Amino acid sequence: MDIPNNVHNWVADFLSQHSHNTVYQNQQSALVEISASIIQGSSIGPALYVVNTGDLKTVSAGNILCKYADDTYLVIPASNIATRNAEIENIEHWSNQNNLTLNRSKSTEIIFTDPKRKSRHIPLPPPLPDIDRSTSLKILGVTFTNHLSVSKHVHSVTSSCAQHLYALKVLRAHGLCDEALQQVFRTVIISKISYASTAWWGFTSAADRHHLEAFLRRSIRSRLCSPEHADLTQLVDGADDKLFQRILTNDNHILSSLLPPKSDSHYNLRNKQHDRQLLPKATHLFDRNFIVRLLYKDCY
Repeated sequence: MDIPNNVHNWVADFLSQHSHNTVYQNQQSALVEISASIIQGSSIGPALYVVNTGDLKTVSAGNILCKYADDTYLVIPASNIATRNAEIENIEHWSNQNNLTLNRSKSTEIIFTDPKRKSRHIPLPPPLPDIDRSTSLKILGVTFTNHLSVSKHVHSVTSSCAQHLYALKVLRAHGLCDEALQQVFRTVIISKISYASTAWWGFTSAADRHHLEAFLRRSIRSRLCSPEHADLTQLVDGADDKLFQRILTNDNHILSSLLPPKSDSHYNLRNKQHDRQLLPKATHLFDRNFIVRLLYKDCY
């Protein structure tokens, strides 16, 4: 990579002379040098992982490798289903050459299908050797099922937030005032509920949204949440608009490549917040993704 010498030397110094030892029952092991690892909690760790895996590429056109932090996701369309074993073997070969190991027991396969297209019943491929197949997968903190449902994510988040509610009630019993409790609620619980909402909100069902709104109503009745901070639709719309504007105004944004070309029409027949062409609507799942949702938002 074409980077300044001082940056190169700083990174090299950061990665050198790391060691590890274990303390157990007042006994301490000898220090052992760490020569290969992602340093957990470091700000530069995710970027270094992407740099380190820069030469890891797919072997078949149409397949995609997505890398973030120390996670790698291999995405294979149905038309390339026969390339699964070759792609896994390629990743394993790359790992061995780079002082790493592909842990198959920690790898998971998930096959996404559209439950509404029942007329096209396609038999599933055989399982991969030593890799479990799952019906749900947590991707950077958001759980999706093999039908692209987020109901499991919604229930997981509300269950976790319910535990925080109990903690807030304990704090109230120890004298914390309602204003301070509501501040903690916004900081902890609202942030948890709205985390990455731009990615999963479009895939929620009416039951999912009702479940989230019922939780917030219960929190308002308990005076742990103020009504003005419990408008779920407003929270999600605000996050959507903020991210969409960042993408529209920054050509270097990582999501800008997903935008359609600018419209060359001289007529302004729709009330739109952007100057992009509208993508043709294809399937109900396609219409739920973030870019398509925001392109059509407020259009009439």
